Order: sequence, then structure tokens, then C-alpha cells
Amino acid sequence: MSTALLVAILMTVAAAATPLLIAALGELVAEKSGVLNLGVEGMMLIGAVTGFAVAVTTGIPALGAVAAMAAGAVAASIFAVLTLGLMANQVATGLALTIFGTGVSALIGVPFVGITTTTLGPIFPASLASDPVWRVVFGHSPLVYLGLILTFAVWWFLKQTRAGLILRAVGESDSAAHSIGYPVLTVRTLAVLFGGAMAGLGGSYYSLVLTPMWAERLTAGRGWIAIALVVFASWRPGRLLVGAYLFGLVLTMELQAKAAGFNFLAPEFLSALPYLATILVLALISAGRRSARTVAPACLGRPFRASA
Repeated sequence: MSTALLVAILMTVAAAATPLLIAALGELVAEKSGVLNLGVEGMMLIGAVTGFAVAVTTGIPALGAVAAMAAGAVAASIFAVLTLGLMANQVATGLALTIFGTGVSALIGVPFVGITTTTLGPIFPASLASDPVWRVVFGHSPLVYLGLILTFAVWWFLKQTRAGLILRAVGESDSAAHSIGYPVLTVRTLAVLFGGAMAGLGGSYYSLVLTPMWAERLTAGRGWIAIALVVFASWRPGRLLVGAYLFGLVLTMELQAKAAGFNFLAPEFLSALPYLATILVLALISAGRRSARTVAPACLGRPFRASA
């Protein structure tokens, strides 16, 4: 394998893994607080179309990424009001949020179909990335580096800070946390909003970096892979990083196989590879469901009703 091909594969793996990693980190924090939000795909789409619209309108891709985070948080706030305030079923509400996000993003994106915008380019000088080897280090989008920083930040927050301890306590035993004075609903609301912001940012990666354009259902179901990654990683940020890049490798294998013209596998099968891998991961986890239950937050998906 030539150096140029290896560099191209590594760059593609990082690009494919980054939106999954960012969105999954947000979902991990939400689930650590005891909230199961299956609306990641919908929030990613809302973030993707909002980020693209703002980038096209203002000509500033970075502002589009910030707007995508805000849009994802707004979408997550709808979920928070329904599930935490009105005690709606979290699974059903999350699925509804995905449907809502798919429809709203398609509607908002109609005027922007076929338009391109400036990409959110590398932050390092081009001279540093001129050499193929150094390009792997310095040639990425800012969001690639941000994803790595966020992984460490989430690990540090959950393991080394008092606020992280409170969040984990709320996810493990909401009644006990409430009894000693912790604001359970406030903690969960903030966690859900963070998850929405990260999903929006992850979605904007597709419209501001990878394409950069808008098309209906641009994320192509990657939000579901992000949710599966959280379980695959056993709710641990470090494992989540590894899992995201493994899935990025699977996605890259699909692209490389198509580019190489491998005709012995149908194109539809190659496109389905990432999702088949997701199903395989979930099946393996289900086979060991007893151990999965021991690492999952004890109150995950359960509604909380404050007692006097």
C-alpha cells in the first residue's frame, strides 16, 4: 500500500468518525443522567440544515457550526419539556423527535438544495500539511480536533468533577440524589440540552465539511449509529472514541471498495455495511445483556417524580 493511499484512508476514517463521535458524546452525557433520547438523528438533521443555512447566508462556516449547536439544543429542549416536564414516554418521544427533525429539516432546506458553501477548512497553515505524513496530523477540519478534545473533556467532567459526580448520581439513583438535595430535573435538562447541541454540531459536519451542501436526509441514519456506539462503548468516553473510529473504518472500507470497483459485492450491500455492523454490535451486546445492565445507568429511561 502506497503512502498516499494510506494517508487518504486515515484522513477518510477521521472524517467519517468525527460526526459519530461528537453526537455520541452528547448522547452519552444525556444517558449518564438517566435520560434515553432516541432523537439523535432528528437533531443531527436540524443542526445540519441550520448550520448550512447560516453559513450560506453569512458566509461564515464557523458561525454556521455555532448555529447548528443552538438549533440542536432547541430541538432537545422540546424533548426535555415533554419527557422531563410532562412525563411523556422517552422512547416514543425520541422517535417522534427523529421524525420531526427529518420533516422540518427537509422543509427548511428546500431553498438551499443545490447550493454550495465555503467549507470549515483546516485551522493549521497549509504548509504544515504539504507533506503526506504530516497531513494526517495537521490537515483535518477543526471539528476533528474538537471531537478529540471533547472526548477528554467529557471523561474529565464525569470522573474528576463534582458536577460530573452529581450527574452520575442522578443517573444511578434519582430518588437518592433528590433526597440529599440535588436538582434531578435541572441536571437532566442540562444534560439533554448538551446532547442536543452535540448532535447538532455533529450534523453540521456533514453540511459544512464533508459535502459541503444540503440534501434531504443528509446524515443518512448516522444518528442511530451514534446511539448504538454509546452502548457499544459501555457508556465510557474512551471506548466511545475507539468505537467511533472503528465505525469510521467500516465506512471507509465501503468507500474504498466502491472506488476500487469491486464488482463481486453489490453496491447496496456495501452501503449497508455500517448498519449491518451496528446490528451485529447490538446483537453481541444483547447476548451479554446481563453485563450490559450492570454498566448502564440504573435509572436510564425511567421517569422521575419528585416526592415531598
